[in-house]
Amino acid sequence: MARLVAAEAGHDAEPRDRPPDLRLAGLAVATWISALLTLRTTAPVAAAVAVGAALPAIGLLGFVSAPLAGPRRRRPRTRPALGKPGPRRPGRICRAMGRLGGIVREQRWTALAVLLGVVCGSAGTAARLAVRDAPALVQPVRASSRVTAEFTVRDDPRALPGPAGRPGSYLIRARLSWLAVSAPGHPGGTERNGGPAQDRVAAPVRLIVLASDPGWSRLLPGQRVRAEGRLAAPRGGDLTGAVLMVSGAPVPLARPSWPQRAAGRLRAGLQAACVPLPDEPGGLLPGLVVGDTSRLPDRVAGDFRATGMTHLNAVSGSNVAIVLGLVLGLARWCRAGPRLSAVLCAVALAGFVILVRPSPSVLRAAAMGSVALLALATGRSRAAVPALAATVTALVLSDPDLAADPGFALSTLATSGLLLIAPGWRAGLRRRGVPAGLAEAIAVPAAAQLACSPVIAALSGTVSLVAVPANLLVAPAIAPATVLGVTAAVVSPVWPGAAAFAAWLASWPARWLVLVARYGAELPAGALPWPAGTVGALLLATVTVGLLVAVRRPLVRRLVAAVAAAALVGAVPVRILAGGWPPAGWLLVACAVGQGDALVLSVAPGQAVVVDAGPEPVAVDRCLRRLAIREIPLVVLSHFHLDHVGGFAGVLRGRHVGAVLVPQWREPAGGYRLVVDAAAAARLPIRAAEPSDELRVGGADLSVLDPAPPLRGTRSDPNNNSLVLRIRAGGLRLLLPGDAETEEQQLLLGSRPPDDLRADVLKVAHHGSAYQDPAFLDRVAPAVALVSVGLDNDYGHPSATVLDRLARRGARVLRTDADGDLAVSVRGGRPAVTARGWPAGERRQ
Repeated sequence: MARLVAAEAGHDAEPRDRPPDLRLAGLAVATWISALLTLRTTAPVAAAVAVGAALPAIGLLGFVSAPLAGPRRRRPRTRPALGKPGPRRPGRICRAMGRLGGIVREQRWTALAVLLGVVCGSAGTAARLAVRDAPALVQPVRASSRVTAEFTVRDDPRALPGPAGRPGSYLIRARLSWLAVSAPGHPGGTERNGGPAQDRVAAPVRLIVLASDPGWSRLLPGQRVRAEGRLAAPRGGDLTGAVLMVSGAPVPLARPSWPQRAAGRLRAGLQAACVPLPDEPGGLLPGLVVGDTSRLPDRVAGDFRATGMTHLNAVSGSNVAIVLGLVLGLARWCRAGPRLSAVLCAVALAGFVILVRPSPSVLRAAAMGSVALLALATGRSRAAVPALAATVTALVLSDPDLAADPGFALSTLATSGLLLIAPGWRAGLRRRGVPAGLAEAIAVPAAAQLACSPVIAALSGTVSLVAVPANLLVAPAIAPATVLGVTAAVVSPVWPGAAAFAAWLASWPARWLVLVARYGAELPAGALPWPAGTVGALLLATVTVGLLVAVRRPLVRRLVAAVAAAALVGAVPVRILAGGWPPAGWLLVACAVGQGDALVLSVAPGQAVVVDAGPEPVAVDRCLRRLAIREIPLVVLSHFHLDHVGGFAGVLRGRHVGAVLVPQWREPAGGYRLVVDAAAAARLPIRAAEPSDELRVGGADLSVLDPAPPLRGTRSDPNNNSLVLRIRAGGLRLLLPGDAETEEQQLLLGSRPPDDLRADVLKVAHHGSAYQDPAFLDRVAPAVALVSVGLDNDYGHPSATVLDRLARRGARVLRTDADGDLAVSVRGGRPAVTARGWPAGERRQ
């Protein structure tokens, strides 16, 4: 794309070493930063910042209007006559002040642009904050009033994960038109005694709608809707005025616009064309083309995040660049002029926006892509940088919320990298004999990744060593997949067979992307720790700019290369060896899956028994992948609460599973049905455990301590009918009691000989809750106690009293929320525990 623009724009007409035109960059950066800082304040504070910047701007404007003085004529030096003093020479302070004045005169336009950017950014934000904080809206929000509201949908509804990864609710971003507070005694309407319950309040602010009815998922951007619900306060830090919590269905007030209906038809056609494809490329292709990740498997999404490729799953400036690059290539082949090429690109850009739906993120990407159009139409490649600065300024002024949007920052920085860094790198590679196409393929993604790295580091707390190589490897496959995917979507309404064939062709480059992401995510030491947040972003940005400036000198370039090579050759292998996982000879691993249980018992190399599956598929799948488990002879589910069976599909993903053992108690019904459906889809047999079942799997002996008859009327019957497993393996005794609470523990104490419950390793029941029988803990008397629990959970788990009792009895207590995955090994006939910890950037569950 960059090469085509440069060629068509008459790149040879401009000097190659001419610096970029940065005259508007100060305006754009100042507008952006001032809007970002004032978003978290109030309207009066933002207005004060605008006034404070306007005053020196006015003064500087008068200074700017004065013409620059010409060069001062230097008088010829004359030797003073004898006995007469010579002319007085200015002192050092005067000379320094003179130089400073010269710098100010030369940079006055830059300073004025920065001040005007501060005025524009803070004033625009102040106007929006005044609307957001209007008393007519703030009062019902603080009172959590029930209202009737009319609003316009701004983006596609997003499904929020519920139990077991199923959609639990929907988040809809909207723009509020008006609301009316319902009168007391009339919770559902706005009419009372033939008149309105309360006057409508016009409130043109951002609104977030949280709804549970499936009808909300069918809304389209731009559609006007009316709904009834209860207001709640937003989190703050942006222009969102309120959160509307709705339990009922939406009331559409108008049909979607024709572009939205056309986009819906084309997107549905692309999804239909991808149905015959395998799950991974078939789910990825709509995300590459139109940003539709509804069918993207969780495992692929996780791999893309780990390798810094998640931007490929959203519509961005790169998608626009690919489409425009194709059109430019065809126009060049047809010998079209620059202006005709720009018109053709504009038409293609409009069509692409319609295809992917004109939501705010898509329009932002289109605006970034249109920068290349301006450079092409004007015939000057240097016009691209001022166009980018003007675009950023206009977008932030029209929507100050973009200043705090990571997607906007990534799009802007990526485009900046393509315009400012990639051309120099490409030229340097060409001078070293690299072919033009290969130089382009290396320089463009590397420059974009380097420019985006400060934001990525701020969000993840890591600097990825995998992201650049991964993006370089997949770069040749992105354009074919995108172009073929767009073709499949466009022809789907008129020729479904051709659409299916185009989708099948596109699936092959998509498979390559999946393969690179999968193996890149499995590489050890793929990410190095880095400070998160604003400090980390500024630090990495400073280091990056410093290196870009310094490497222009050959000596510094060689020094940087030597230091980088030393770091890779020295630090990375040490990190790999020191952080090896799993430890050699591991026996049992308690996976850190959040507020839930997932335990892996090794029975042979690459084989394990899995006890419970955690609350969602991705976490348990990743744990099993880290342990290199490919075959599971037996899955044991202690009971059917979703924090133990919600991730069952992740256990099955890509592995051979022999059978599933479940308790006889089949409640709750939702969890039982989830397991039955997943097992039926995988053609797995399910067997209900019998009391005192004895099983031998590999080198492990498993005994089921199932209560008989089942307990009823307890505080939680599903918990108190959990399967309790006693395991003998590797010379150790392990006890896994599921979520057994006080009643089941007391039953086990009364029905089992003392030695049956004694164990070297105890998985503490029910995430360490307070519902533990002290006598039961004393009877087990473990040397190691593992607590599988989620960070900052809402249940108060684990109980400090329970942990203290275990510790006082000599147990070493470890928790997955604090220590990550926990591996039990055998050393000298005693249990030893290795904690994986939480690698930098990995989200604690």
